Order: sequence, then structure tokens, then C-alpha cells
Amino acid sequence: MKALRKLLDTIKPHVSKGGKFEKFHSTFDAFETLLFVPDKTNKSGVHVRDSIDMKRTMIMVVMALVPALLFGIWNTGYQHFLVQGVEADFWQSFGHGLIKVLPIIIVSYVTGLAIEFAFAQIRGHEVSEGFLVSGMLIPLVLPVDIPLWMVAVATAFAVIIGKEVFGGSGMNIWNPALLARAFLFFAYPAHMSGDLVWISGFSAMEGVDATTGATALAAAAQGNIGDFSIWSSFIGTIPGSIGETSVIAILLGAALLIYTGIGSWKIMFSVFAGGYIMGFIFNLVGANDLMQVDALHHLFLGGFAFGAVFMATDPVSGSRTETGKWIYGFLIGIFAILIRVFNPAYPEGMMLAILLLNTFAPLIDHYVVQSNIKRRLKRAVV
Repeated sequence: MKALRKLLDTIKPHVSKGGKFEKFHSTFDAFETLLFVPDKTNKSGVHVRDSIDMKRTMIMVVMALVPALLFGIWNTGYQHFLVQGVEADFWQSFGHGLIKVLPIIIVSYVTGLAIEFAFAQIRGHEVSEGFLVSGMLIPLVLPVDIPLWMVAVATAFAVIIGKEVFGGSGMNIWNPALLARAFLFFAYPAHMSGDLVWISGFSAMEGVDATTGATALAAAAQGNIGDFSIWSSFIGTIPGSIGETSVIAILLGAALLIYTGIGSWKIMFSVFAGGYIMGFIFNLVGANDLMQVDALHHLFLGGFAFGAVFMATDPVSGSRTETGKWIYGFLIGIFAILIRVFNPAYPEGMMLAILLLNTFAPLIDHYVVQSNIKRRLKRAVV
């Protein structure tokens, strides 16, 4: 590490202001601060810097995503061999999944970071750290058979339209990863829905029953949720987006985020609470097949758990006041189940629910703050 530090110190004067390559300062700074914690300190005032900077925070979120990623890689291979009726061991399944998933991750990062670096160079700003997380989230919310060029187009849309037009990371209104998924869903619905997109190579397989590739939510909409037990949904050995199927893996990531204080447990808990209450109410009504799905089972289906842990807790697009977090999360859970139940043609409602509440998060915080102001004014002695 000392040799690397010495090399960077040698290059630094040439890319600093007045140096021969000063226009590449943003690019150099991005790599330097990724490898080493910045040595910048406050010279005056009472401001205190935490020992963990933004890059370290983003990397911690990526680490929390690793269990879901690893399980998703294995499950991709497992589902592939399962529909073929071929018995495969762990490494065969993992190897096949790695071959299918790794290119999606590479395309996501290369496209997104290239755009981030370009905008930073043009503006003369530091390269944003936000895409370290978005670059991993985007592949995990996509079906495994998505064409790579679509991944590139969706990533570019999410970074340019979802972030840069608003001023970059920290200024975006909506979660970029969900924006990429929403773009693909409405622009290329055939590649984001149906039974053929969830299992690698499934559309090319002959003599295989098409219903084998149906997700649990699609089966529930047709009254066949019995094909997917609560336990299999909880473990994650079912078709679905790459990183969204295993609730156990997602909860491991949630534990890390809560322990490090990076993710809000209030939002996570309130999302699950809102979803369960709405599911329980629908159980009492039982007017259609999705209403009859057990309320607890609803929480294990589709992208509900993944959205609650990794998407709803986005500190930029979510509520920031403590009371607002409870309201924000609870409404996400409510709307996710509402959309799922009342729109059987699109049973995955978590994406739209989070994007909707992203839009209203500032309004929620505004009313929470105004409520606190009014309450304090009533206690004030004039």
C-alpha cells in the first residue's frame, strides 16, 4: 500500500490545478479517494468529520448486497438446470449463474461510471460515489435473460435523466435503480414480464412447459400460489429477478445496514408493517386470488423485501425526518400490496409504490416539520 500511495503522490501534482493534466483531476480524485480515505481535515470551526466518508458508506451498502448477489447467481443456475430436468451440483449451478449475471453487472458499471466520469470532467466536479450502489442494484432488479444492450440503455437513462439533470447524486428525486427498471418495463415490456424472461435460456428451450418459468406472483394472480410455499419463497428457490428472490439473503444485508447505522430500520419495519396490514385486510375480503394470498406470504413474494431493505431506505430519495420515515415506509407497504392486488396484469407493485412515495417524500417531511413547529409554538411562552 505504501508503494501505491507513493505512486499516487507522484502523479497528483500533474493532475492538480496548474498541472499539465489538470483537466483529469476529477478522474484521479475518484480513484484516489476510492483507494484511500481522504486526508482532508477542518482547520477551524466546530465541525466534526466522521471516520467513514461517502465512498466507505457506499461500499458498505454494496457489501450488504453481496448475500443477495451470491444467492441470485446460484439460483440463476439452479433454475436453469431445474427446468431442463438436469441434476446439477452447487458449483455447476453457481458457474452457470456467474456466466449469465457477471456481464450484466459489468455493463451496468461500465455504462454508469463512464457517464458519471464524463459529467464530472465537464463540470470540473468530483466524481459522485452514488453509482457504486446503483451499479449493483440495477442488475439485481432485472430478469436474468435481459439483453445487455437494454441494460446499457436503461443505465444511461437512469444516470442522465434520473440524476444528472437534477444536479447529480444527492439531488435526484427518484431512486436511479428503480428508474432504470421502470424505463425497461414501459419501453420493453416483453423483456420484463411473462414467463420466458426469468430463467436463463428458457425461451430457447424446446419441449418445456412454459408455466415452469412463472414467478410466484404470476402464479398467485392465476390462483396457483400453492405451487410456491411460504418456505420456498422465503429461501428464494423460485424464479424472479436476479437478487430479489431470497428473503434470507436480503435480511442478512438488512442486518448489516442496521448494525452500521447506514440503513433506516424504521423505514424497513414500517414497509413490512404496512404490507402485512394491507395484506391482512385483503385476506378478510378475499374477492380475488391475490387477495386470498396469506398476508405473511405477500411479504416474501416479488421484490417486496428487496425494495423495503435496499430501495425504500435510499437516504436521498426517501424521507429524512424521523416521523416522516414511519409514514413514508408504511405508505410504501400499503401501496405495494394495493397495486399488486388490484392490477393482476402487473402483480409486482413494489417498484411503482417506491417511486410514488419518492415523489411525495419531501411533502411528507414538510408537513412533519410544520407540525413540529406548530406544536412548539403552542408551548412557547410569550
